[in-house]
Amino acid sequence: MTKQDKIQDRSNFKSPLGVEGFSELPGPIGIFDSGYGGLTILDKIRTQLPAYDYLYLGDNARTPYGTRSFDVVYKYTLECVIRMFGMGCQLVVLACNTASAKALRTIQQRDLPGLDPNRRVLGVIRPTVEAIGALTHSNHVGLLATTGTVQSDSYPLEIHKINNDVIVTSEACPMWVPLIENNEHLSSGADYFVWKNVKNLMDTDPLIDTIMLGCTHFPMLADKIKSYLPEGIAIVSQGDIVANSLVDYLNRHPEMDALCTKMGTTRYFTTESVAKFSASASIFLNEDIQAEHIDLG
Repeated sequence: MTKQDKIQDRSNFKSPLGVEGFSELPGPIGIFDSGYGGLTILDKIRTQLPAYDYLYLGDNARTPYGTRSFDVVYKYTLECVIRMFGMGCQLVVLACNTASAKALRTIQQRDLPGLDPNRRVLGVIRPTVEAIGALTHSNHVGLLATTGTVQSDSYPLEIHKINNDVIVTSEACPMWVPLIENNEHLSSGADYFVWKNVKNLMDTDPLIDTIMLGCTHFPMLADKIKSYLPEGIAIVSQGDIVANSLVDYLNRHPEMDALCTKMGTTRYFTTESVAKFSASASIFLNEDIQAEHIDLG
């Protein structure tokens, strides 16, 4: 079975259907990530849509997702989406590349019809690849991402649906997320790992003129990445792209927009330590965060 088949064919899985009691009332927009990186997406979305309410859920107790199998990522992501539905979210954004790569399509096509066909789950990969075509002139694109996202082949598959002439070269960066989440990304010690991965990417294809940051953590390293690149190479971060895409989606779907409450609030939930999440989240958002614990068991 090819990687594309694995993404599309999940017929051997059974959804935890029969979930009842979801509220039909309007609720917050859900933003989900396996950890903290989705906060970079939340930050840009709130900038564009400040009047809306948000519920952020980080599955920090089971992070990282990037090294886990398709099966496990699908299971974990679906559990979190169901919990967010139960907390009132009518719309959930998977602000996680690994979850978008390994779980989104199955949830959209197989699970939502049984859970609640009126709710929506969106991802971050499709909006990102749609923006690439307007940026690359050489048709040579680089991808810096976690091991799981690279192994999924989701970015090349999605890009080739739009433009089969684009050549995508991927570089897995397994050390970057731990550096960021331990607040070491600005240290001199981080430079070696950034230099190594950027050099590997550019040595593999010197014609690259556009690089996608295929992990929501990686904008925190954007300045370091840029310092090791030749002049003129575009770096594509997902925050603004996903925010623009969500604005467009809500404009095109007023029925969903009406199901999103608008009081300008944000609540943060974590499956791990509240104190640890609050401290680490503050690094991403540059503000004090008061998180709440949630148990998925």
